Amino acid sequence: MVELRNLVKRFGDLVAVDDVSLKVEAGEFFALLGPNAAGKTTTIRMLVGLIRPTSGSALLAGHDVQSEPLEARRRLAYVPDFPFLYDKLTPWEFLRFTGQLFRMEEAAIRARCEELVRRFNLETFMAKTIEGLSHGTRQRVAIVSALMHDPEVFVLDEPMVGLDPHHARVLKDTLRERASRGMTVFISTHQLSIAEEMADRIGIMHEGRMLVVGTGDELRARSGTSGALERTFLALTEQEANFREERVHGG
Repeated sequence: MVELRNLVKRFGDLVAVDDVSLKVEAGEFFALLGPNAAGKTTTIRMLVGLIRPTSGSALLAGHDVQSEPLEARRRLAYVPDFPFLYDKLTPWEFLRFTGQLFRMEEAAIRARCEELVRRFNLETFMAKTIEGLSHGTRQRVAIVSALMHDPEVFVLDEPMVGLDPHHARVLKDTLRERASRGMTVFISTHQLSIAEEMADRIGIMHEGRMLVVGTGDELRARSGTSGALERTFLALTEQEANFREERVHGG
């Protein structure tokens, strides 16, 4: 459902993403981890079609994001860490606009809005302008707008930013429910607890490369650690950093 094929992105002399290949199946919950500047957000921006890869390709539901952008994006929902919303609209106007972009019937827009607005406790905000909403409330509006057209692939970059514990739990339950119905969930996060709790598989990026992909148990076996994912993450990234340092000095 999500496939990255030898994806590379260069910014001048900087190789931000270095030959990343990955396949995430329908209904899978995949979490992408990595230190700052590991290449996670750049990878996501190529996946959703916001930036063009230097080489390689990204596919959504079998459609190349660059050569078949409309077909790919029709199946996609994307929520960045700081989503763009139209500040002068109300949440209802924005959600209706989003539904129309995906050619939803008016009755379907209203029904879907009613369900999701209630789930994310947005009823009291629907007639207010978005510019007056808190970051957490704006984040909930963005999530609801992303879910309205029942996307086949949902990509989220730091999805819990700004959410209080209650609505973070609502989002987790919603993502797990949708994944069980076949939606592919692809998230990038610094919150290892989310990956440990939710993900079927985890990928760790380091300095632009995909260091390792597997279940939590597979990553622990690879690192020789046990217990919390934090210990495994630190061991794997430190091992890679040490290996690269030795290779540089050895050369």
